[in-house]
Amino acid sequence: MARDGPQAKKAKLERATSQEEQEKSQDQPGENSLFGMGNPLLDICATVDKDFLDKYGLKVNDQILAEEKHVKMFEELVKKFKVEYHAGGSTQNSVKVAQWMIQKPYKVATFFGCIGTDKFGEILKKKAEEAHVDAHYYEQSEQPTGTCAACITGDNRSLVANLAAANCYKKEEHLDLEKNWKLVERANVYYIAGFFITVSPESILKVAKHASEKNKVFGLNLSAPFISQYFMKPLMEIMPYVDILFGNETEAATFAREQGFEDEDIKEIAKKVQALPKQNQKRQRIVVFTQGKEDTIVATATEVKAFPVIDIDQNAIVDTNGAGDAFVGGFLSQLVYERDLDQCIRAGHYSANVIIQRSGCTFPEKPSFH
Repeated sequence: MARDGPQAKKAKLERATSQEEQEKSQDQPGENSLFGMGNPLLDICATVDKDFLDKYGLKVNDQILAEEKHVKMFEELVKKFKVEYHAGGSTQNSVKVAQWMIQKPYKVATFFGCIGTDKFGEILKKKAEEAHVDAHYYEQSEQPTGTCAACITGDNRSLVANLAAANCYKKEEHLDLEKNWKLVERANVYYIAGFFITVSPESILKVAKHASEKNKVFGLNLSAPFISQYFMKPLMEIMPYVDILFGNETEAATFAREQGFEDEDIKEIAKKVQALPKQNQKRQRIVVFTQGKEDTIVATATEVKAFPVIDIDQNAIVDTNGAGDAFVGGFLSQLVYERDLDQCIRAGHYSANVIIQRSGCTFPEKPSFH
């Protein structure tokens, strides 16, 4: 049998390499395939004592918007405790984690939100760039860049967000611009945290309707109990367009109560939320409720399943702040590859597990997820 000569071998190798590269590129999500929009905040994280929480009327594992009485709190936090700064905001955290899980190509994730023309705004731009997220901020000078105090006690945390500039997002000044809307159109997967309902529900609706019309995936998060309590009307206007709804056990219970569901069982709540009216019938809604160290509950049109989280020594937990955002980020990283639901959940659990062993929503250079 004649052996291949050096030229034939080289040609064969080149063919194999180019085929491998082709397959690889087909498997990779393109730039801007994941779109996120939300409230960009600079996180100020510190371990505090119970007296500090009591002084400002804060509850553990709660998320609230800053009121008049919290204004001095941010200053005191920086003076009294050792603080760390991170680029944050719920949606930005999730797309950042998704980009980290994907690694390359860079800029798979796009992010829109509003910042101030100030020092914190510059830090956020730099942090987004470092995370390889394609952030296109709406910049204005009326309000300073938003901040979020993460007050940590043990493995609990209390979040107080001062939205400031994040509150100033204007659909007609940013989302509606042709160059920005083109970025929206490039995406296949969309994700917005419920917090943004307090800022620009009309922007969420525009993106959600686009996703529905083009049969792309639109994800929303219940984000915090106060969203269901005080913003139910805009939330329910968006709900028919939601393909994947995320939330935790507290948010699920609040939503159920506000909707008049007579169930307290999380699986039953997930089932009822899954069955709420839906616009795009080509995609059945998926409901994903996390419960900290308890099983994650997932409702589809056909079943409700419980997925156990990764076991972890409680002493290894540094900070649960950002665990929910990280779970969503991991989930989205597989969704843009169009991988199955089990794989999305597995990636979500992996990301959350990594983040709770670190301070803030931070991560090592590379994931070890396979």
